[in-house]
Amino acid sequence: MRILWVFSLLLCMLPVRASEPLTIAAASDLRYALDEIIALYQNEHPKARIRVSYGSSGKISTQIRHGAPFDLFFSADIQFPEQLYAEGHVSTAPELYAIGRIVLWSPRLDLTEVTLSQLNALSFRRLAIAQPAHAPYGLRAKEALQALGLWDVLEPKLVYGENIAQTAQMAQSGAAEVAIIALSLARFPQLSRHGYQLIPSDLHQPLTQAYSVTRHGANNASAHRFATFMQSSEARSILEHYGFELPARRVK
Repeated sequence: MRILWVFSLLLCMLPVRASEPLTIAAASDLRYALDEIIALYQNEHPKARIRVSYGSSGKISTQIRHGAPFDLFFSADIQFPEQLYAEGHVSTAPELYAIGRIVLWSPRLDLTEVTLSQLNALSFRRLAIAQPAHAPYGLRAKEALQALGLWDVLEPKLVYGENIAQTAQMAQSGAAEVAIIALSLARFPQLSRHGYQLIPSDLHQPLTQAYSVTRHGANNASAHRFATFMQSSEARSILEHYGFELPARRVK
């Protein structure tokens, strides 16, 4: 009995281990919302060590295929984690977390009363969109312009960002006067000073966003813990604040 008591005392004296490090790869439309969610998570888990890399969903998918050491992948289009899951590069089936929206935005022009169909009537030199080849928000911008018969007309004015955050930066820097960006970015305080016009969702395919734990993160308890936290009321509230439409909550 005394030996058991001594053993228990020794266990109590051992230092508490920090959480296993977590590396997240996320689509750039999540830059501000996910930063807030992580801060909230770390308030509840102060020993959590989290690193985030933002980029376009298509390029992140390619990096994961080539062995990039990400534990958790947040995609702006469910198609990418679905493909990775079918190929065995992610360990969990894609979990829907939000529906994104695109907006017409400019730091120089008042677009609050300008619809996308009226865009060609404006005087501007450059329109920035994300690269449609690998950025879902860029592809949806292209689909919307095509739906209105504006793609061929405006294509000579287009400049491309590597991801949707870089697209917004191009407009901020003056490389373009107008941009089609994520609503979640336009809602960020520094960008929301400028008006925006929501682009009707029936002009493009939905931005169905999902996450998966990667094969690299399959045995990382922190990855699964954070994925569960994304379904919490607190995390969903932050996503909603940034303009994401929310799916029905997962039944546990």
